[in-house]
Amino acid sequence: MKIAIVGAGIAGASCAETLQARGHTVLMFDKGRGPGGRMATRRAPGPDGDVAFDHGAQYFTARDSAFAAQVAQWAAANVTAAWPSAGDDAWVGTPGMSAVVKAIAERLDVHWTTKVDTIRQDGAVWKLDPVSDMAFDAVVIATPAEQAAPLLVAHDPAMAAMAQACPSAPCWTAMVAFDEPIAIATDILRDTGILGWAARNSAKPGRGAGEAWVLQATPDWSRLHLEDAAESVVDALLAALADQATRALPPPTVRIGHRWRYARVKATQHGALWNPAKRIGAVGDWLLAPRIESAWLSGRMLADRIGPA
Repeated sequence: MKIAIVGAGIAGASCAETLQARGHTVLMFDKGRGPGGRMATRRAPGPDGDVAFDHGAQYFTARDSAFAAQVAQWAAANVTAAWPSAGDDAWVGTPGMSAVVKAIAERLDVHWTTKVDTIRQDGAVWKLDPVSDMAFDAVVIATPAEQAAPLLVAHDPAMAAMAQACPSAPCWTAMVAFDEPIAIATDILRDTGILGWAARNSAKPGRGAGEAWVLQATPDWSRLHLEDAAESVVDALLAALADQATRALPPPTVRIGHRWRYARVKATQHGALWNPAKRIGAVGDWLLAPRIESAWLSGRMLADRIGPA
């Protein structure tokens, strides 16, 4: 079949890679500028060159045997590395979290900066508006649940209802860099005041020199301040970081705020969704568990249900 996948994060990429290996023709469409999704890596100019931040997912685990085998292959290719500071089974992409999705996507046909507003049936085929006049035999929605529901509702209301029942908690994130190490001995802070997570991003394996931090607010604080200006959010998160330092923070050389409206999802246990009569499906961490591993597994599960060409 010729299959369209809307969303090129880890779930969509995993599904596309497996379907392509089984003989299907797969095209992917993503509104982002490049690989990553919530595994994105953001680069920003600093006084001594670009500074990189993993501003979405911070690390991942590999507990399923199939995913652990895949991570081992990525590690052998220098796409991933262990990060013991985050836990005995913690892994990161190298040189950024987006490297994992990039490694998969570079072998796929992905249309970036391409936002699909609606999907529609045209006789026996599917079409994606307004991005393509191509006809597809099947379509897979690989977006966060809140974005999947509007695309699914006209074609499979039950599937859309499942997506609507999986709300995601928001997360405000600050990316800050300094021209000297700050006075915090540990590389990771968890659940400290309004900080749900703070990490010295530059301490992850495969990163460059410098002092770069990613600060992520708690879900409750992010929800309460969801519509605040990014500048004021960065101020608040910097102040929370300063409270943990043994001396005053130097002025940051880089400071950026990013609002994730859909961060940590409340998941179901369906794994993946597939309507064989209409040839429409959905994948994502919202169908299994809020982990990168789960998103990857969801994509594989749907490819298994669709089967070989």
